Amino acid sequence: MGGMKILGHHLTLCLALLCAPKADAQSIDTEQQLRTFATCAGRLSAVMEHQWIFDGPASEHTKIQRAAVIDLVEAIMPTDRGREVLHWRISAKLAQSALLTRATFNDDERDAAWAHERAQRLRQDCTGLLLS
Repeated sequence: MGGMKILGHHLTLCLALLCAPKADAQSIDTEQQLRTFATCAGRLSAVMEHQWIFDGPASEHTKIQRAAVIDLVEAIMPTDRGREVLHWRISAKLAQSALLTRATFNDDERDAAWAHERAQRLRQDCTGLLLS
């Protein structure tokens, strides 16, 4: 990654952590943040791999977003939670991949459209955590 991309990547990470909207007294705890970031890392991995096949240039942007989310995971993950976090990432990746496969190769147009919309929504939930 070039110097400017790395700088932009770290700036995005810092801004995502510092400028995230504050919740009320019911703020999200670190455990929920860790699970959310790990899940998003898995989802974005699936999207990136899907894009390698169908939209190569888009995969580069997703790769940058995925790296930013992985940085968030690493920033808050306790050292003894690696296996559990990896499990969350893999489970989310498999689920997102299943939705993308269902949307792409489905003979049922309504079901394919539903799977496409669901996959897009889940991806947007994750990319919405980052500043573009």
